Amino acid sequence: TTAKFPVSSTAPAADISAKKKTDSHRNITLEITARNLASPDRLNPAGNNYSVWIVTKEYGVKNVGQLMIRNAKKSSFKTTTPFDFNEIFITVENQGDLKYPTGTEISRTKI
Repeated sequence: TTAKFPVSSTAPAADISAKKKTDSHRNITLEITARNLASPDRLNPAGNNYSVWIVTKEYGVKNVGQLMIRNAKKSSFKTTTPFDFNEIFITVENQGDLKYPTGTEISRTKI
């Protein structure tokens, strides 16, 4: 399954998409590709990283990692999780190991 994130008012130039697949062990693989996404320290309010969150069907919101921005042209993120989910969102955070989002939400999509 593939989904595109809507245009963000915080980072309007960003073009973000996600792919969700189930592997042979019934784990879910999530891949996110972001193009033209500004470094989190250039946003208002600024942050240290982009955290990727999933909304699971049984366990609520889970932090699945950080989207690393190497250059503004293209960034990617890939993770595997045992939790099935139907929604993904990205926030700007000052810490990477948060249990719940506290920063500004960049964009959200259903998948």
